[in-house]
Amino acid sequence: MTQTRRRFLATSAAAAGAAALTPGQAFSASASRAGSPFGSGAPHPAPAPTPRPLRILILGGTGFIGPHMVRYAMYRGHEVTLFNRGRTAPELFPGVETLIGDRDGQLDALRGGTWDAVIDNSGYVPRHVRDSAELLRDNVGRYLFTSTGSVYNFDQDELTEDAELLPIEDPTSEDVNRYYGPLKVLCENAVTDIYRERGTVMRLHVVAGPGDPTDRFTYWPVRIDHGGEIIAPGSQSTPVQFIDVRDLAEFMVLCLERDIGGTYNTAGPALDPTSMAEFLYGIRAITSTHLSFTWIDEQFLVDREARFQLWYPPTEGAIRGLSRVRSHKGVAVGLKFRPLAETAFDTLEWSLPEERRNGFELNLERDAGVLEAWKAR
Repeated sequence: MTQTRRRFLATSAAAAGAAALTPGQAFSASASRAGSPFGSGAPHPAPAPTPRPLRILILGGTGFIGPHMVRYAMYRGHEVTLFNRGRTAPELFPGVETLIGDRDGQLDALRGGTWDAVIDNSGYVPRHVRDSAELLRDNVGRYLFTSTGSVYNFDQDELTEDAELLPIEDPTSEDVNRYYGPLKVLCENAVTDIYRERGTVMRLHVVAGPGDPTDRFTYWPVRIDHGGEIIAPGSQSTPVQFIDVRDLAEFMVLCLERDIGGTYNTAGPALDPTSMAEFLYGIRAITSTHLSFTWIDEQFLVDREARFQLWYPPTEGAIRGLSRVRSHKGVAVGLKFRPLAETAFDTLEWSLPEERRNGFELNLERDAGVLEAWKAR
């Protein structure tokens, strides 16, 4: 499908969703993105003018999430400094001050510097986070730590910020692969212990949008645009959650500008639950490719070990809270979500280059076998 045709469909889909909202909500969903650093898909209508330009230090800043934070902060008129090892995309921001170092004992480049706020976007080991937090204690105003929803015990009906966290089985371990969630809990504790009311913690869910290397969300726009008969997994009412990386970046910068502390979930794409049916048909609205959905029972798929991105079978009770994260607290202080069609369109456009598609796995042969077995049952 041509880019022009897809752009028309995406705009129409977003506008159709906005038409169902109240006048104020519709403005937020459809207002112009003129002057945006992200192109057509960002940011939301500009928030209130920045009270004053901030000096923001970002630990990391060149992976997937970081660049969106850097661009949006600069768009808002803030001065950004990066601290990283200089190995990932060092040419990405040639005009931005970059301090070279390592979280593991090589923090000298940070000594003597002063910033209004820091975004810790690369902290996974509590010792590293505590070292940087201690070093910067008297030289920054607010410390914002990028955490994860994986800190929660998923065997709960829903996950608010007060939900039960994972136990710390081995507080001495630094094995991130084995103890990712518990280590993030300890990282959060390091920040809140040192900064108290000057600390802010963001618990990220699935992050989607242009630049996402995981393909968790990207799978669906690419698969739906490919067309044909598509497996729609499980129940139409199964919830689906993610957040557009640009909405996340905007909320983080907003918290720095307004000096907002506390701990916040950041799971969208809306305040109320989004069903699998709404999710799939919402993405379907951005393409004119011929396609059809075939809904297949979750147990049938589970028995055949057919897994799909962002689909967590409700029958697996131990993870029932994984798609029931509540972000009401964040929305109350300014977190916003752009239309699903906009995220889907921009992600699909980003994934179009051949080098991106070469390693993309759609599992078409597997799905054909599952569909054949489903129809023959």
